[in-house]
Amino acid sequence: MRQMEFKMERPGLVNEGDTVTVTEGSLPSSYYYTINPAVAMSGNIPFRERLNASEGKIISIKENERGYYITVEFDE
Repeated sequence: MRQMEFKMERPGLVNEGDTVTVTEGSLPSSYYYTINPAVAMSGNIPFRERLNASEGKIISIKENERGYYITVEFDE
């Protein structure tokens, strides 16, 4: 199992326990992932840590002063 954190700007778009799909985007030196349909975005992930799964389960949603953070668990 692998866990990845995503930042969400508004509450209520997804819930804990939901199964989500992610889309991979690429930059010159890293990848980033977006929960569909544009719900939340990951930070930049180095090439050597590329995500192999495209579907995961939300295990937590936390709020702090910077926004909402979703932790998704992927089977890898």
